[in-house]
Amino acid sequence: MDLNLLNCLCNLHIQKSTYQLLFLNYYFNTQQDIMEKNITFTPLYTAKVMGTSGRDGHVKSSDGVIDLDVRLPKGMGGDETGKHTNPEQLFAAGYAACFGGALSAIAKNKKIKLTSPPEVTVHATFGKEGDGFGLAVDIFVHISDMEISEVQSLTEAAHQICPYSKATRGNIPVNIHVN
Repeated sequence: MDLNLLNCLCNLHIQKSTYQLLFLNYYFNTQQDIMEKNITFTPLYTAKVMGTSGRDGHVKSSDGVIDLDVRLPKGMGGDETGKHTNPEQLFAAGYAACFGGALSAIAKNKKIKLTSPPEVTVHATFGKEGDGFGLAVDIFVHISDMEISEVQSLTEAAHQICPYSKATRGNIPVNIHVN
């Protein structure tokens, strides 16, 4: 084997190991911080949805508002009609609505009058991750008639309080784009 190639492979292995150690350090310190803060959770609302038969099934909320057939998307070899939803669409819809609410709450708290409602588009991407599967999220935020720097500031603050952002932080890649 070429000595330069061997050296390069060793350096890549060391970099990967370093990133793994940094991640583990971050993960365990974050878990410890949460336990030490003794955070109290006070339930305000519980959504109840039952799913049957997984990705080739049905989901229905206890109040009947959600009553949908679920299928694999066409891109994964599933539904050719495009008339059914999938878990990624449902997750993206929830995240977009929740993040939009967080943006509005931050604006209200900072006494910023929004002349138009925030537009939040979420791309939830399903993919292979190691031996299993995972999600990655891209959030696109647009607020008309507002400077990009102001939108960026509101978006960063919203990402700190949005329950979906809190739930995904450190678990899946979440990229935020302001336009």
